[in-house]
Amino acid sequence: MEKDISFPGPPWSWQPSLEAMVEEVGIDFDAFLASLKNGATDGEMAAKFGVSQKTIGLLRHHFERFGIDSIMGQD
Repeated sequence: MEKDISFPGPPWSWQPSLEAMVEEVGIDFDAFLASLKNGATDGEMAAKFGVSQKTIGLLRHHFERFGIDSIMGQD
């Protein structure tokens, strides 16, 4: 019998959502997304939200790599 490998796995991910990560460091999620949309730099966002540029950089990287939520499913 042939093994069916078309099923990619469970419809969830081990990655936390961007919203959970942003709120964990005390940043308003909607304000964070608005800053990204408006092209704010990591430095500008760090100053605005009172966190380090490294924190903003990590959050931006997560957004660029996984989006708002990395949960994927099948229909």
